[in-house]
Amino acid sequence: MSIQWFIFITVVIVLIQGLIFRKWGLKNLKYYRYFSAPAVFEGQEVEMVEVISNEKLMPVPWLRIESKISANLKFQKQFNLDIQHQQFHKSLFSLMPYTRIIRRHKVKCLKRGCYYLNSVTMTCGDLFGFQEVSKEFQLSAQLLVYPRLIPMEEIPLPSHSWQGDVTVKRWVVDDPFMVAGVREYVYGDPLNRINWKATARTGKIKVNNLDFTANPRLMIYLNIDISEDMWDAVTEPERIENGISYVASIAQHVISRGIEVGFGSNGYLIDRPGEPIRISPQCSLEHLTAIYEALAKLVIARSMTFFTFLEQDLASGVTGMDFLIITSYVSPRMENQISKLKEYGNAVEFLWLSPQRDTRSEDHEETDISLS
Repeated sequence: MSIQWFIFITVVIVLIQGLIFRKWGLKNLKYYRYFSAPAVFEGQEVEMVEVISNEKLMPVPWLRIESKISANLKFQKQFNLDIQHQQFHKSLFSLMPYTRIIRRHKVKCLKRGCYYLNSVTMTCGDLFGFQEVSKEFQLSAQLLVYPRLIPMEEIPLPSHSWQGDVTVKRWVVDDPFMVAGVREYVYGDPLNRINWKATARTGKIKVNNLDFTANPRLMIYLNIDISEDMWDAVTEPERIENGISYVASIAQHVISRGIEVGFGSNGYLIDRPGEPIRISPQCSLEHLTAIYEALAKLVIARSMTFFTFLEQDLASGVTGMDFLIITSYVSPRMENQISKLKEYGNAVEFLWLSPQRDTRSEDHEETDISLS
């Protein structure tokens, strides 16, 4: 055989195998990825697992998988994983017929948020690298990163009544263990309240007069606005991030003490744009998880002014609620609304967000005193 025929046959073989890989290279390739945990806290590590399988007789000499992932998810460098600009991730595979490869990547979660891995691009080629074909595949992987928790002693909390049982008149919840004297029996009093010793001594039926104990319901509000004249863009997101950590930490502490807590904000959730957040007070681990999830999905952008947000509470006639408002400022209009909330039988306290983390200025303290 002459050299010309050898070259011709070689070129034909190379072209044919290139066309074969181009047509069937990506056929019956299955790929999916998931995280080892659906949610973690900021600063913790999680594993991202890649699973790729070749469900056909033809081998795949090389397969490149590319995806864009947030720089807030920091991957460890490892073999066959290329990371460019901390966002573009490339994994290289070589697959024999009917084989499956599982890869695990350790990821450190640097920042609170909701991270979606919606798609990847798969590219394969022939043995000689002359032909290649690409295709985008849709995924549904999601990771929630909860805000970091701050020790309660590091949070500049105001004086508050929701840390324990306090006798107040605005909660009409009888406590059978808190007896405040006796009184004469009236129609409708249950028999288990009769004080038999007092009845025998006076000759008249006497019943225990029960006091009222606080049955606190705490509503934590986070004001996204830095100032009253702020436009839509939040100029100091780090300050609001600190407030988000305050919400998570206080909610965890309060629920652990058996107190109902809710959450609201004039920001919005990433999957509910333009809609303010309101989660009614409850007390359970499932409810705490729901608050964590809302905080992970919270977008630091205004859905409405905080003045309008408070106006909705006044319109609904809310009463008997403890409000803890985490805010950077209180405007005269907000001060007027807060006074009305107090007139409705609510208690209002403030936790101030200052430019310096976990500190509170003297001016803020003076404002707190004037508004209480």
